Amino acid sequence: MLEISLVAILLFVGLLAGSVWIGLSLFATGYILLSVFKPNIPMDIFSSGVIWGALIPSPLLSLPLFILMSEILVAAGLGRSLFSGLAPWLGRLPGGLLHVNVVGSTLFAAVSGSSAATTAIVGKVSLPELAARGYDRQLAMGSLAGAGTLGFLIPPSIIMIIYGVIAEQSILELFVAGVIPGLSLAALYMLYIALHQTLSGAQPKPDRPSWAERLRGLRDIGPVAGLIVAIMGALYMGIASVTELAAIGVLGAILIAAVMGRFSTAAMIRAGRRAVRTSAMIGLIIIGAALLNSAFSFLGIPKAIAGHIAGLGLSPFALILVLLAFYALLGMFLDGTSIIVMTLPITLPLVTAAGYDPLWFGIFVVVAVEISQITPPIGFNLFVIQSQTGEGIGTIARAALPFFGLLLVFAVLLAIFPGLALWLPGTLR
Repeated sequence: MLEISLVAILLFVGLLAGSVWIGLSLFATGYILLSVFKPNIPMDIFSSGVIWGALIPSPLLSLPLFILMSEILVAAGLGRSLFSGLAPWLGRLPGGLLHVNVVGSTLFAAVSGSSAATTAIVGKVSLPELAARGYDRQLAMGSLAGAGTLGFLIPPSIIMIIYGVIAEQSILELFVAGVIPGLSLAALYMLYIALHQTLSGAQPKPDRPSWAERLRGLRDIGPVAGLIVAIMGALYMGIASVTELAAIGVLGAILIAAVMGRFSTAAMIRAGRRAVRTSAMIGLIIIGAALLNSAFSFLGIPKAIAGHIAGLGLSPFALILVLLAFYALLGMFLDGTSIIVMTLPITLPLVTAAGYDPLWFGIFVVVAVEISQITPPIGFNLFVIQSQTGEGIGTIARAALPFFGLLLVFAVLLAIFPGLALWLPGTLR
């Protein structure tokens, strides 16, 4: 079985090195493995059944809707409104306007569900503004890279939808479970920024905004805050399904664009096209991973790996630490969606057998997958910041290194204190 696993890894890496799309690489790896090692399986019937089964879960309908909502808000120029609205309130804190990266990312994460989109929309405005005011460039890039990962953790989250479908967990409960960890991680980022700037003494002289400027700031972020309240209220009170919640979000995003005077047919068409491309990419990854995971099941690989790990006699906490290291390593080569759909059939039975709640594991996996967004060579947040700054990936990765460490620390804290994820959804039951 080890030999087959090595063949699968080499084949998949070879396809990626040949610039084959991730979804097609996953599909081809599974197909070739079955053709070589299980040629008796009727591939045409098998593959079509896997594809259909991977795409029919109704919660997946919410995924393209949340993506469309995010793209509409990007087209509406939300980033500038977030910066102008938050700057008068955050400028005098230790760390100053660097906190806009964190708070802005937190707010946009609550209406997007995408880490890369969060990084792009906040960074497009914040990085030039912070540079013009003389803030530490390394910390500005690093805090943006780290805070952008909140797009995965704070609901609505695209990654959580995928986890919920595969793990057969309530997506609404997953969304609620992500609230406290998301806010806690944002607070941890802000604490680090405040301590760094205080100890280094590098903070520029803060502005002294008037109360009139602060009130204008509230007006700028008011529409977004209203959409967040509507989504989170419907989420917590359970008055809408996930798909209905996504539809409400799209309608709210269109209304925000109209209220801000940035609604146009051309902008909406561009947002729709980008949403279709992103949704198609994720759909292809889901299909490819479904075939690969089915191939693994037929070959007995998950059972063999689970048996090997069980034979190590690890304690539950040690198992979680091993999985955290495993996900951090995978994050160097794969995106978050691929990691979730590839590994969950193997890792979820292990952690549930160790006594962990699958709802908690969903939040833990999301935190672990967040790490993949800021680890080279395939860290999407790093690529987004590179496109905005022109800096090398190595430079941006070094800037993000402290936030990589904070993510690891937070994942361990989540394992020690599972109530961070389980308390709030417990109030719904």
